Amino acid sequence: MRCSPLVLTSLLASATTVLAGRSLGHVGKRLEQHVSKRAAGAQDTKRFAALPRAVDEPLFLNANTTKFAVNGTGIPDVDFDVGESYAGSLPISSDPDEDSNLFFWFFPSKNPAAEKEILIWLNGGPGCSSFEGLLQENGPFVWQYGTYKPVANPWAWNALTHTVWVEQPVGTGFSTGTITAKNEDDIASQFMGFWKNFVDTFAMQGYKVYIAGESYAGVYCPYIASAMLDAEDKTYYNMSGMLIYDPVIATDELQEPIPAVQFVDYFAGLFPFNDTFKADLKARDKKCGYSDFVEKYLVYPPKGNIPLPLPGTDANGTTLDECWNIYYDIFDAALLVNPCFDIYQIATTCPLLWDVLGFPGSLEYLPNGTTLYFDRPDVKAAIHAPANVTWEECSSDDVFVGGRDGSPPSNLKVLPNVIDKTQNVIIGHGALDMILLANGTLLGIQNMTFGGKLGFQERPDEPFYVPYNDITTLESLAAGGVFGTTHTERGLTYVGIDLSGHMIPQYAPSAAFRHLEFLLGRVDCMNCTTPFTIDTGAPQSAQSLGLGTAPQGWSDKKGNSTCTKRKRTSVKDKMRLLRK
Repeated sequence: MRCSPLVLTSLLASATTVLAGRSLGHVGKRLEQHVSKRAAGAQDTKRFAALPRAVDEPLFLNANTTKFAVNGTGIPDVDFDVGESYAGSLPISSDPDEDSNLFFWFFPSKNPAAEKEILIWLNGGPGCSSFEGLLQENGPFVWQYGTYKPVANPWAWNALTHTVWVEQPVGTGFSTGTITAKNEDDIASQFMGFWKNFVDTFAMQGYKVYIAGESYAGVYCPYIASAMLDAEDKTYYNMSGMLIYDPVIATDELQEPIPAVQFVDYFAGLFPFNDTFKADLKARDKKCGYSDFVEKYLVYPPKGNIPLPLPGTDANGTTLDECWNIYYDIFDAALLVNPCFDIYQIATTCPLLWDVLGFPGSLEYLPNGTTLYFDRPDVKAAIHAPANVTWEECSSDDVFVGGRDGSPPSNLKVLPNVIDKTQNVIIGHGALDMILLANGTLLGIQNMTFGGKLGFQERPDEPFYVPYNDITTLESLAAGGVFGTTHTERGLTYVGIDLSGHMIPQYAPSAAFRHLEFLLGRVDCMNCTTPFTIDTGAPQSAQSLGLGTAPQGWSDKKGNSTCTKRKRTSVKDKMRLLRK
């Protein structure tokens, strides 16, 4: 592609607004550094009867929790009662001199099935606040970018189970103290100290614990869950399952540059590059050996562990700049043809919508006169947050000593440990996410040993079905029907989600709700037409569902599957296959 130096400089300069935001901060500093360098309403409750609502008798109010209680009718700009909740800080250890703490906001569930269980939600970064998830993904009220005001969320996760959103590690959001973590073992240890204090405060001894998150939480969650399992202490750490979305589970190269050109080919209509630039990408991809690598190793069953060094590296195993830059050049070129290109949801176009958290996509944007929601004094006061802390969606400062997480990828040890010990792990990936590519996640799975075998033995191709629902209010519309692809083997379920970007509970809330029902054991299939557990009367599809629809999983240069074609089976047989 060609454009004048003036235009190129202007557009790349605008891209620097990405720097410390949710978005590029989700998975680390590399893309942030690249951009910097280049630039030098009401819900329908007729059926959803189990949704949380204010009740006369709080479930968790006691002498220890009173100071954390939040007035459900006193949340700024929220014109309805969000119900019982608790927010505040708890230390990361039992040491009375401990100066570090994690900040949380806990929303109990009124669902009778939620007794003696709780789910932890973590956002990524490292250093991005989980209140992003609370406010724009799966909390009881949501304020999506471009919308007028907060609205009740019929897809809130505490409609199913007790849910707590935790800002971690230390240095994230309202979590304050001395940053001492050097790696994920330190993060897990600190979180477990916080969690013991949380359990004691809310008298939750013996509760089943589930953990979920997205992006860099693909590192956080497996390390924390694995540490809880290894503790063999079900009084405090009764880890029972894990759900991670668009997760960092493998090396950056596997999840970003290696599958990038195939991704652009598949979604060519969203990357309308000229022939010259496309030819240049193809030539560099071939020289680096990337598409050939995907074709060879994204197969089912895997041929063996992915050998090192990876393609496109020098004699020391370091990725060559010309190969890494394939990924970055795609991003830069996409911004030229679509100045509002969102690397987290590639179908996004202009205009750039405002966001109360400051990042409606790849670019930072907060109109003059507006303030980050959680940095407002009235919001801080409502949730007992420290008034002297400047809240950021993603921390401007490093949350690891030295600025680097020194831990191995989670797919090497801790993620398999969680799969094997819980037999209840879900990995979901949005089809329209480019910050982390679904084929890279699948490569990470195919290079992971769990249940005594390497990777999936069969290609994911079952239909992922989202139940139709009776939610008809415009601010809460969400998809139904076959909405992707799913597959389960040996305790691990993979779900590819159509039409979703990086933040699946935000872009596909009904799909995420079904994932959570499956994780909690409320339903036993995701390739069947079982209705939502809190919307049992909505009519469902009576047709054969066919195969899955999410595009990920292809492994040749043209985007076609090279695996052996399987005979189409009935929904009943697919259910049996899914659960084996």
